[in-house]
Parts: sequence; C-alpha cells; structure tokens
Amino acid sequence: MEANALPNVAVLGAGSWGTALAALIARHGHPTVLWGRDADGIEAIETRHENPRYLPGIPLPASLRATTDLEHSLKGADFVLVVVPSHAFAETLRKLAPHRPAHAGVAWATKGFEPGSGRFLHEVAEEVLGPDVPLAVVTGPSFAKEVAQGLPTALTVHGNDASFAQAVADALHGPAFRAYTGNDMLGAELGGAMKNVLAVATGVADGMQLGLNARAGLITRGLNEMLRLNHAIGGKAETLMGLAGLGDLVLTCTGDLSRNRRLGLALGRGQSIEDAVREIGQVVESVQTADEVMRQAERHGIELPISSAVQCVLHGDLTPAEGLKLLLSREQKPEYPRNLFG
Repeated sequence: MEANALPNVAVLGAGSWGTALAALIARHGHPTVLWGRDADGIEAIETRHENPRYLPGIPLPASLRATTDLEHSLKGADFVLVVVPSHAFAETLRKLAPHRPAHAGVAWATKGFEPGSGRFLHEVAEEVLGPDVPLAVVTGPSFAKEVAQGLPTALTVHGNDASFAQAVADALHGPAFRAYTGNDMLGAELGGAMKNVLAVATGVADGMQLGLNARAGLITRGLNEMLRLNHAIGGKAETLMGLAGLGDLVLTCTGDLSRNRRLGLALGRGQSIEDAVREIGQVVESVQTADEVMRQAERHGIELPISSAVQCVLHGDLTPAEGLKLLLSREQKPEYPRNLFG
C-alpha cells in the first residue's frame, strides 16, 4: 500500500449487512471489493449499483466493486471483513485462508456461535488462520438498511491487536458513522449473539400484546442474564453495558427490522416457527444461538430463565403462553440476592 493511501478492503458476504458495510467503507474512499456467491445479485451490484434482493431501492456507490471470484476479491486486500451467517463462518475462513495476503488481518461482523460446538467465532478464527493473524469483531446496534441509507449509527470494534482494531474502526468511521474500539472480543461476541435470543422473548411478549411494561422487564432481566454469563466466561462487564451489549440488546428487542424480534412477534401471534422463518426469508440466528447460549450456561452452572424459555419455545417444547407462565411462576426474590454476579 502506498504511503497515505487508504487501505484496500475485501468484504466477504453480499447479504444485507455485508453490502451495507461494503458500501459504507467504499463511500469513505477505500478501494472496496464485495464478494458473494449469487451471480445475479453480484452482477446487479456491479452494474446497477443496487442489491435488489437484500437492499432494494437503495443506491450503492459506483466505486464499490463486486465479484463471485473469492481469490480475486482478496488480491491486494489490506484487511478482510467477513460478513456471513455463523453457520458459514468456518467454511468461509477456510476458503479465504490460502488467498489472504500475508499482512492482512481478518475482521468479521458475524454474530453467533459456531453451530454444534458452541465455540466463539474468535476461537474458530484462531484455529483456522493461526495465532499470528490480527483479528477483530465488529458489533453493536445496527440495522443494515439504516447504515446503507446513511443514517447515524455507532458500532464498536474489539480486537486482539490494537492497531488492527483501530484500522478497521478508521475504515468504518465517517460523518454519519461512529466506530469505537476495545479489546474484549469474548464479551463483544457474547453480547452480539445473546441479544438475538432475548429479542425473541420480547417479540413473543409484544406479539401476545402483553404491554410495554413486560417488554421493559424482559429487556432488563435479559441484560442481567447476559452480564452473569459474561462474568462467568471472563468477559468485561463494561463491554455489555456499552454498544456491544445494552445498545444491541435494546435495538434488537424493540426494532421491527430485527429478524429475531419478528420471529418472536410471529410466534406470539400463534404462527408456527416454520412459517415464520419462511416468511422472514433470511437466516434467523436465534434458532441455533439459543442452544449454544444454554450450552454455555450449563457449562458454567448458571441459570438463565428467559433464555431457557426461549430455547424451549423454539424447539416446540413449550408454547409461548406456557413459557410466559413458567417465567411468571418463579419464586419472588431480591433483584440482586448477593450482588450482580451472585
């Protein structure tokens, strides 16, 4: 890279979030290439400067390049931003690894755990890419549509290398987009995953028309569950009190652009999970994430009543009404029996 030149960025994943972030970075002047599998979608981005499937009607910058050739997208990249669903994360890393420029760090805006193993994504990345590659996670309260439209947004970038996290944040930061930095990848990833489970709970409550009091109670007690599990795994409390935790939780639990909230709304109105997911038409991370959250809770001996009820509802073991009854029938107790993490 020439002195004073902006870093070249490869964004892998041409869904709504990958496209929005690639467009944002390109608008900030970075040479940006977006890779995706769907040839028709990539052609539309390249020639019409629009992603008609995921972000219809929103113009993309003409400088944004798009390709289905993974090796080509990585050529000359100064860093890579992976934006694929969690179930495709490990496979995408394995495919990019042979073509990654030696100096290029890898960041991701994927939220969730590795399905089946329950591993955090930074653990997967370290295994696939090796211990010497700079890594970072991009997370926080953000809907792709609003970012693509240029509406104000704030995110945070947590990494294992301060200079790399800063470079990623610099590429994202702009007139309508604030990017902060941190070094707690564990807490940041937990917040980004777990909020999807809790958004189902608030969606169910709203679908059942239980009122704003119930919604606020679920968000607050859901944050308590996040904080307790985060403490057990070694994350920092301040991470979850910031954009990666509270910020993302509030947005996902209250904003109808959230796929996970919409799933909860459908279930609360009596719709089947199969019909709800089909109607949403995109990956709904909470279905798998609920299992992984409860796996973590069991591993550390922590009780998570709301997350457990969501898991049971998503598996069809409880109806939404039965899940609510179970939560309301729990014994009365002090809000904090000993302290926040007691």
